[in-house]
This record gives sequence, C-alpha cells and structure tokens, in this order.
Amino acid sequence: MTTRQRLTVQAGALPNPIAVARTVAGPSGPDCVEDPVISRVQGIRTALGITATAWLLLSYPLSEGRQSFVLGKLAELLIGCAIVVATGALGVTVCILMARPPLRRVYLRRLPGPLMALAAPLLGAGAVWLMVAALSGDIVSPSDLGAHDITFGLFGTFLGTVFTGLLVFLLFAAAAVVCAVVLVAAALFTLTAAVIALNSCFRMGDVHELLPALLSPLLVWSLFGFQLFDGPDVAAPPLVLYTFMLGGPLSVSALSLWEIRRLRTRHGLTLGSLFGR
Repeated sequence: MTTRQRLTVQAGALPNPIAVARTVAGPSGPDCVEDPVISRVQGIRTALGITATAWLLLSYPLSEGRQSFVLGKLAELLIGCAIVVATGALGVTVCILMARPPLRRVYLRRLPGPLMALAAPLLGAGAVWLMVAALSGDIVSPSDLGAHDITFGLFGTFLGTVFTGLLVFLLFAAAAVVCAVVLVAAALFTLTAAVIALNSCFRMGDVHELLPALLSPLLVWSLFGFQLFDGPDVAAPPLVLYTFMLGGPLSVSALSLWEIRRLRTRHGLTLGSLFGR
C-alpha cells in the first residue's frame, strides 16, 4: 500500500462530523413509525425555506451589518432551542403523567434519544468555544513556557533559549493545526446538530410520533413573535417582508396538520394512542 493510499484510508476512518450529528440529533427510535412521505415533504419545505431566505438576502440589503445579522440569527437559534426544550419537557411530562402505566415505562425508556439531541449542540458549542480559546492563546501561550519548562536545565542559557524557542514553535504550530481541524469539525457538527434537532423537535418523535407535529407550530409562531419585536433583518417592502415572515409559520402549521392526519389515517396514531386510551 502506497503512502497516498494509507493517508486515504486514515482520512476515511475519521468520523464525519455531519454524519455523526445526523446520527445523534436525528430521529432514530427503533420502535417509532417512519413515514418516508412525511420525511420527504419536510425536506422539501426546508429546502424551499432556505431558498426563500437566500433570495430575500440577495435581493434586499441588510437592515444592519453582517455581524449583527449573524448574531441575531444565532440568538433566534438559541431562543428556538430554549422554546423546544421547554415545550418538549412539558409535552413529555404530560404524556408520562396522563399515559396509562405500561406506556409510562415505554416513554421513560425512550428519553435518552431526546436527551442526546439536546446535549449534542451544547457539547459542540462547548468544543467550538474551547478551540477558539486555545487558538487565541487564552488557555496557554508561548510566553507561558520557559527554558526550564522543556529542557529541564540540561543546556546552558543560550542553547536552552534557542532549543526552547524552536521546540515551542513546533509544538504550538502542530497544536494550532489540530485545533483548527477540531474547530471546523466542531462547528459543522454543532450547526448540523442544531438544525436537525430543531427540525425533529429534539427527537421528540422517539417518545411518540405525534409530539413533533404538535410542538412544531408552537416553535415557529414563537419565533414569528420574536421577529416582530426584534425588527426585520432586511430592508424589504412590507408586503414582501410580512409574506416571508408568515410563510414559515403557516407552512409549518399546515404541514403539521397534514402530518397528524396522515399518521392517523395511515398508521392509526391518535391522541388516544398517545395516552394509551
């Protein structure tokens, strides 16, 4: 095997952060009903939403700077996560309390999936913060190391200084490359996990298939209210702006109603089955 082939095999053996995020944050309950039509329609709606957002951003200037726009979107993402976590915890608690005793144990056994989906973006964000701090020198910097820290006084002052400077440079260069790679991987993992977790309502479908359809409208209408108070992101005409802002909540609500109906007619999943009544 050549060196290039060995490097290809080693690179292929590294975990793909996007694939890992999909596995951790995406719905994958072994006993859950998976409807490919629902998944396909959700994917189409998400793609249309991304396309509409890109068109709006390219067609009209931003109301504020790029930094403010990015920070605003991050704030919306955090608010959305908080809303889903709060409503999800409330929904699961209601399901467990109102369900018949056999189903309570089933729902409790399915909680690790939503907990993993909740922990994934938090752990990824923590890794991003740690790598940024390491690259900025906030954790350790070359000035923190002296000649005796590495050479242990085995060389004289001059040789110790030269050797230490060279060794510190090599160590920090290698560490910077590793931190940069980990930072990119952690950023991809965090963004993918956050988007998938929000789209799946933090894997609430692992507990019961109806929960994502019941919780999604609450999430999008809460974000709509936040956008009304926060102000528009782009300087677009009111007709275009409010049509775009209402498009997401209305489409998600319509899709949720259709999903509830399809789960009832095709798979026999109703509110009665949710509570075991």
